[in-house]
Amino acid sequence: MTTQHAEYDGGRLNHTAGSLARIRSRLPSFAAAEQKVALWVLQNPEKVIHLSMARIARECGVSDTTVLRFCRAAGFQGYTDMKLSIVQDLATPTQLVHDDISEEDDALTIARKVFLSNIQALQDTLEVLDGNALVKAADMIAEAKQILIIGVGTSGPIVQDMYHMFFRLGFHVRAQTDSYLQLMEAALVGSDDVVIGISQSGTSTDPVLTLEEAKRNGAGTIVITGNAESPITKHADVTLLAVSRETRAEAIASRIAQMTLVDALYVIISMRMLPVTTLNENKIWKAIIQSHKTL
Repeated sequence: MTTQHAEYDGGRLNHTAGSLARIRSRLPSFAAAEQKVALWVLQNPEKVIHLSMARIARECGVSDTTVLRFCRAAGFQGYTDMKLSIVQDLATPTQLVHDDISEEDDALTIARKVFLSNIQALQDTLEVLDGNALVKAADMIAEAKQILIIGVGTSGPIVQDMYHMFFRLGFHVRAQTDSYLQLMEAALVGSDDVVIGISQSGTSTDPVLTLEEAKRNGAGTIVITGNAESPITKHADVTLLAVSRETRAEAIASRIAQMTLVDALYVIISMRMLPVTTLNENKIWKAIIQSHKTL
């Protein structure tokens, strides 16, 4: 992301090269369609935080490509870069840590607000959970010859967690969080394989390219994301939504929702193959107990 010098002033972070000021200063240089997007963004910065690039394109009556061109013409690397810059412009310092806290909160109050935020994310995710999509995802995983789970950044721990769960069930599963290696692995999948992409924003370039490559090679694709209209969903056979109301760049509550979706898939598939599940668990625990005896 573009580095911006910031100073504290009255509870807000004032960027010397703030995103909205930057857009405003470049208005005359934008093409006509890009100007339309620029004016909409300047008039609705709070909405930008919560909307996908596709949704903004519809609001402005332009194409997704026009929105992307506008972002780059304004000096951002892309839509996500602009979105996060606007979040920083609008947020108080405490909101960059967590949306709901204030500087006056004591430790117990902060903990309570974090817990309630996570609970809200779980409730919101449950409300939008598509039962048919959940069943289809479970079917695809259960029938796959090989499973590749991918993600980058804060999605990495969830990728590893999902790998450990399905590894215990005896599936041929791999986890990859390296940007280049996940794309290389996707180049080698086939029609009997399934690739699972985890990306809360759904806009991270490498997971999008990896799912696109997997789809091109005939693999089944499942996406766990917080944005139903994000680029990564265009390459998904099944999309599972992990919803949160966070506006900060580094999500907290959404990770809980993602992990819970993974847990649900694991339990659904485990119950389908209960004899195998229990047999594998007994083998694993027997090996672990035996190893402790020899130490």
